[in-house]
Amino acid sequence: MSTTNFVDYVKIFCRSGKGGAGSAHFYRDKRTAKGGPDGGNGGRGGHIILRGNKQMWTLLHLKYRKHVFAENGGNGSAALCTGAEGEDVFLDVPLGTIVKDGETEEILFEITEDGQEEIMVKGGRGGMGNTFFKSATFQTPRFAQPGEEGLETWKILELKVLADVGLVGFPSAGKSTLLSVVSAAKPKIGDYPFTTLVPNLGIVGYRDDKSFVMADIPGIIEGASEGKGLGLRFLRHIERNSVLLFMIPVDTKDITKEYHILLNELKVYNPELLDKKRLLAVTKIDLIGDLLPEIKNNLPDIPTVFISSVAQQGLAELKDLIWMTLNT
Repeated sequence: MSTTNFVDYVKIFCRSGKGGAGSAHFYRDKRTAKGGPDGGNGGRGGHIILRGNKQMWTLLHLKYRKHVFAENGGNGSAALCTGAEGEDVFLDVPLGTIVKDGETEEILFEITEDGQEEIMVKGGRGGMGNTFFKSATFQTPRFAQPGEEGLETWKILELKVLADVGLVGFPSAGKSTLLSVVSAAKPKIGDYPFTTLVPNLGIVGYRDDKSFVMADIPGIIEGASEGKGLGLRFLRHIERNSVLLFMIPVDTKDITKEYHILLNELKVYNPELLDKKRLLAVTKIDLIGDLLPEIKNNLPDIPTVFISSVAQQGLAELKDLIWMTLNT
């Protein structure tokens, strides 16, 4: 997905439909001059509903739709006729979308399943007709309820990419190259910082027609948790990944130190990220020749595999390690 087409944050103004008014009608015909109440209820105002769609990967379709209005409910009428319900507005969103209150930023709900529907803004209730108020001691109510007003509110929609494996590393650590080799994804690749500006997803084929989803996420820099570089814009996508695959080039001066810098940025942003399963891929091993045994003595204490995406070395071992980690 291109940079211009990937949108993971929108703020929209929503107005649900007003409920229809109840009717204060009395039955009349040529034989009945003073019949009883027969006013119908008003119809419910339209809801604004979010619906999960697994075919969507971005909130681009909502970027320029700043106002979403639902239809008002119809008024009740004679002969106990209930007013029509206002038409609901359905907004399809990618899986991994969370909804926040536009003022407090409180998380209201999240969409994680295909076809899942959640009412984001409720329509107003229809008013009761005068028939509703009739009783044995009050047989001629001459009033009915007005419809309930719809709600007007700002909502924030924020997308967090859903993937089994999230690639974590500094810019130019080889994340995009790995994704392009093990899947059909075609991320932008270049030997300079921040080649990747948006998350890219790829389906990685495994043995016996099994597969898992890998996400190439824009690179971290030190201070990302404080908003430096791409900052918080990318960190939120890591929250959804089941396994974090740290990627550090083999020619890094101190692999363990770089790993702890990456780990600290995740911890500062959200300490719960440290509860996720972690793996380490030492990349670009085709650059060092016979020096690999020395490097193996200075590594953090997590499951580690050595790979070269360009030379396609160690990729089978990496897939095996990821699959085993995902299923234990």
